[in-house]
Amino acid sequence: MGKTLRDHLVDALEDLEEEQLKKFKRKLNEIPVRAGFDNIPRGRLQKADALDTCDLLISYYTDAYAVQVTAEVLESINLKCQAKKLLSVTGIGNSGSVQTAEQSSHGFSGRNGPQEEPHFIDKHRAELIQRTSTVEGVLDLLHGTILDDEQYERIASRETNQFKMRELYKLVPSWDRSCKDRLYEALKAKNKFLVQDLEGR
Repeated sequence: MGKTLRDHLVDALEDLEEEQLKKFKRKLNEIPVRAGFDNIPRGRLQKADALDTCDLLISYYTDAYAVQVTAEVLESINLKCQAKKLLSVTGIGNSGSVQTAEQSSHGFSGRNGPQEEPHFIDKHRAELIQRTSTVEGVLDLLHGTILDDEQYERIASRETNQFKMRELYKLVPSWDRSCKDRLYEALKAKNKFLVQDLEGR
């Protein structure tokens, strides 16, 4: 049996770090919502963990609109990839339309079709960790779109390029393909010859 919308919401919220969840709840209380709906009171959100927050979202907004509200809040706190991933896995776009069960179960993405090649970022993980020599430049290109301030600082503070890349790769499982594309483009811009070498294999 596939995951429900609530399961996907829980996954998205549980993926957030503690500080990110705090930002999420603060913004959730402020974000404009559709006519007929109300913001969740700050007092109810204050001590809520990821599961409680999910339950509040569903009780206030119903399943499909709760997903859209969650995605909007994630985008507004610079977690655009997480927002895109949530909309992708649930099949809910801005119109609130849901993909068919068949499309969803096959991971249908429209542009890439049901079967996708492993992404360059996944395929060459080990060598990118070992051989990327200009990590700070890559982080600078990802900062503010894929990486928030806290993630950027944490990765940049690691002692060596290998440790920095390992720390960066801890985030990759929560990214969708477009986020991996951005990392690929950043690597290509700052480590051109390494990417060319790996692509030539």
